[in-house]
Amino acid sequence: MEILDQINSTLIEQFGPMGPLLVVGALGVLLVLLTLPVFLKKQKDPLAKLRGEEKQRRSSDTKQSLRMGGKFSALNKYSNFLEPEDEQEYSATRLKLMQAGYRGKDAVRMYHFVSFALAICLLIIGGLLALVRMATDDNMSSTTLMLIAFLPALAGYFLPRYWVERRRQARQEEIINGFPDALDMMLVCVEAGQSLDQSILRVSGEIEAGYPALAQEFDIVANEMKAGKEKSAVLRDMGERTDVQDVASFTTVLIQASSFGTSISDSLRVYAAEMRDKRVMRAEEKANKLPTKMTLMTMIFTVPPLLLILVGPSVYSVVSELAEMAGQ
Repeated sequence: MEILDQINSTLIEQFGPMGPLLVVGALGVLLVLLTLPVFLKKQKDPLAKLRGEEKQRRSSDTKQSLRMGGKFSALNKYSNFLEPEDEQEYSATRLKLMQAGYRGKDAVRMYHFVSFALAICLLIIGGLLALVRMATDDNMSSTTLMLIAFLPALAGYFLPRYWVERRRQARQEEIINGFPDALDMMLVCVEAGQSLDQSILRVSGEIEAGYPALAQEFDIVANEMKAGKEKSAVLRDMGERTDVQDVASFTTVLIQASSFGTSISDSLRVYAAEMRDKRVMRAEEKANKLPTKMTLMTMIFTVPPLLLILVGPSVYSVVSELAEMAGQ
């Protein structure tokens, strides 16, 4: 106990009242960093390895094929650490990345690697900032130091999730804006005598300059149809990849037209007119919201200066008279 008391008193003399806590935190971070290589390089159970090889030989799991290759193949040996083990979680993450435009084979692995790397780097930076603040300010509380140290790491961990969500929303907005024009072009191509896959491929080339996200989706659909994939499955996959209600309804219309043998051109004509009306309604909705937003901003930036101009002289006169009365 005497040795511990001496160490505690030495730390307090060197680093202040928070010295023991900072040393314990630094040792914890050091132990975590020392333990990471052990987890990353841990040996796999031979029996589990044999079972995994046997399972891989017997099944054609698409997940395993997605995890192989790519520009970041150096991360393959860390796939068990960087990728979720649950199949549903892995599929949900990959779908979200595809909706954001990241279609690489190693997108999920790189996504988790960036989150982990940013969290570690910002944790180190936050720890250094906490040490600097502790050295400059002796009255700094432990709660403030913990926030300075761990808030950057938390922000670094969630920053890729925020970035992917923003990219996903921007991509969906681009698809929604370009979809009515794409339907009009597709209707013209179908009525000119082209097949559905040919018209989709033609439309993807025409709208690539203005709406690259939608052109990419149409190009994928056309290539999958050329490869021999079932048309209904291709269209359903398109609706799932985009996660846009208009596209999902469009794929449903085409599937029903193909199933019941109705004319695709008639279905496209009706749905294209509906999409044009829907775009006009969205524009009218935004226009109707604009006066309310302008009224609020006008009140914020106009009423205070107006009150200052109208009431200011009276307030100044009253204050001056009170000051003169107090002086007398």
